[in-house]
Amino acid sequence: MKLAVITDSSANLDESFKKKNNVFVLDIPVIIDNETFIEGKNLEIDDFYKKMETAQEFPTTSQPSLADLDDVLACLSKENYTHVIGLFLSSGISGFYQNIHYLVDEYSHLTIRFPDTKICSFPLRMLVENTIASYEAGHPFSIIERDLLQQISGSGAYVVVDDLNHLVKGGRLSNGSALIGNLLSIKPIIYFNNGSLELFERVRTEKKAHNRLIEILNDVTSNHTFDVSIVHANAIEKAEKIRDLILQSNYQGNILITTFSCAIAAHLGKGAVAIAFTPSAGDE
Repeated sequence: MKLAVITDSSANLDESFKKKNNVFVLDIPVIIDNETFIEGKNLEIDDFYKKMETAQEFPTTSQPSLADLDDVLACLSKENYTHVIGLFLSSGISGFYQNIHYLVDEYSHLTIRFPDTKICSFPLRMLVENTIASYEAGHPFSIIERDLLQQISGSGAYVVVDDLNHLVKGGRLSNGSALIGNLLSIKPIIYFNNGSLELFERVRTEKKAHNRLIEILNDVTSNHTFDVSIVHANAIEKAEKIRDLILQSNYQGNILITTFSCAIAAHLGKGAVAIAFTPSAGDE
């Protein structure tokens, strides 16, 4: 078996990991005032936030290129890969997942799996890393796939946003929820519910919202071991404050601080912060 993993830039993989021979990343274009950017090529995260502040309209994104995915699969065929796993951002927030399955038939000589990850960002990154680690450990494909699906079912993210309008403009959340949030001056907590972003709770202050994130984390991780990150959109001070609060709570695991990719931050807006988690490999 020779396995490749394909993902998209919303996973925000470390540069060192992206250099692995069997990991392939499809770009998610970011459009700011009708100009298209690709993170890591003609746009860095700091420049993205500067551009977003002066933009005339909210940034948008488009789907990864189907042609690029086709090219990757063609390349894998030539390089004698036998198995491919594609891990892309949730079908609930992107139409890309629905558009790729015809390629399975076109490359019938490959064993291809395109599971719906129902997530993005840090958990998506961990799904990719855990899949590669399982392959490198010599596990058979049936075990790799089984463990992956179990990790998907246990992954999640809860996000506190400063401004719901970014999600509304991008079509990721209903306008009614945004109006309620703005009128009542609350801090909404958004979460992935079966792959779609929905309003989880309305909390009166940012401090209470952050404390609620910690309660959720302790509840979710009470019976198993998880890889956990505080993910932020240019809000490192918030992320560090939440990490300190978590360390003061009953949580026993390690906490990473990571950043949203430009493609995800475009829809959440500056200042968003989240707790994100995936079952640790071997502890599903």
